[in-house]
Amino acid sequence: MQAVFKRNEKKYIITSEQASSIESLLDGHMVPDRTGTYWVQNIYFDNNRWDIINISMDKPFYKEKMRLRCYGEIADRVFLELKKKHAGIVYKRRVALPKQAMDMPILDALRYEETQISRELAFYLESTGVSPKMFLSYSRKAFSGVREDSALRITFDSSIRYRTDNLDFIHSPNDGKLVFPENLVIMEIKTPLSIPLWLVNFLSENKIFGTSVSKYGVCFTDYFNKIEEVKKNA
Repeated sequence: MQAVFKRNEKKYIITSEQASSIESLLDGHMVPDRTGTYWVQNIYFDNNRWDIINISMDKPFYKEKMRLRCYGEIADRVFLELKKKHAGIVYKRRVALPKQAMDMPILDALRYEETQISRELAFYLESTGVSPKMFLSYSRKAFSGVREDSALRITFDSSIRYRTDNLDFIHSPNDGKLVFPENLVIMEIKTPLSIPLWLVNFLSENKIFGTSVSKYGVCFTDYFNKIEEVKKNA
């Protein structure tokens, strides 16, 4: 299991039709994940003032956030990740935990690991006082490089939804508020190197441009706006 990541991540909001065109382009350059399309389930950590996401949305030079993640609807293990972004480069530290970790305080689960990374994550939890605040899920289709850049990875995420109750991986990943129309997809290009020329040319020719978008940020904004609307109508 890869525990440390350092890479560039470029995001694009595209239509499902554009996603299909790009997938056709990838044939011969990349291979799809063997699991096909699958759910990615996340639980994001924040404090009661939502400082982590508010700071992140201000686009500072350095930011970090913690999440608990699992792949698929039912998983034997979960991943606790600390994702950092500095000067446009994404760094990620993570540990794998048994799914039973969901039944105990995360700090207790980390103490079973006793690795450098687990100690770093435990320090972050203790120093920030964050706790699970929002569940976020989406359907993912992913491709990995096989030729020019074996570390190249492209993901297509759709059906993005969230909830602030039932912060677990037991309830359905489809249980939550949808925040993007069904025909919109977030594509992410992830690579420690530059984006290959064949892909750059295709995106340029089809006027597909990168954007700054955070799934957690979009979901939090929707949640915050909903709270403000309730206050106004109270």
